[in-house]
Amino acid sequence: MSDVSGVRWGWLRFMYAYTIVLAGAAGIGMVFAPETIKSATDWPGGSMRLLGLAGSVCLAFALLSILGLRAPLKFAPILLLQLVYKAIWLLAVALPSVLAGHTPLYFTVTAAVYVTFVIGDLIAIPFGYVFAGEAKAQTS
Repeated sequence: MSDVSGVRWGWLRFMYAYTIVLAGAAGIGMVFAPETIKSATDWPGGSMRLLGLAGSVCLAFALLSILGLRAPLKFAPILLLQLVYKAIWLLAVALPSVLAGHTPLYFTVTAAVYVTFVIGDLIAIPFGYVFAGEAKAQTS
């Protein structure tokens, strides 16, 4: 069994709770009240299907994070996936947009929230445990 002494249990549970609250609220809003979200955030016109898709993904992360509260280490890959896709979005989408000077309100808020998730996930995810499990399984 892998060593869990270095796991930051409080941070791990906090990131699941943070995901439940923020991603859950965003997902519910985008899926069940897209017009409200669109008008409140100045979401670009003609992309309501993409808003629904983004909302579904947010809601899925929130629902899976509920399971993460019950079994934090077992569901750590959920936080890892969240870290990776948000970091990619920040580097490949947000940074070029900021450098080009095009940052509408919804975009700026999204980027700021994503930064908090990336930092929190980097602190919370027990990388040694997550990757040791896979390496151990391959050598068995």
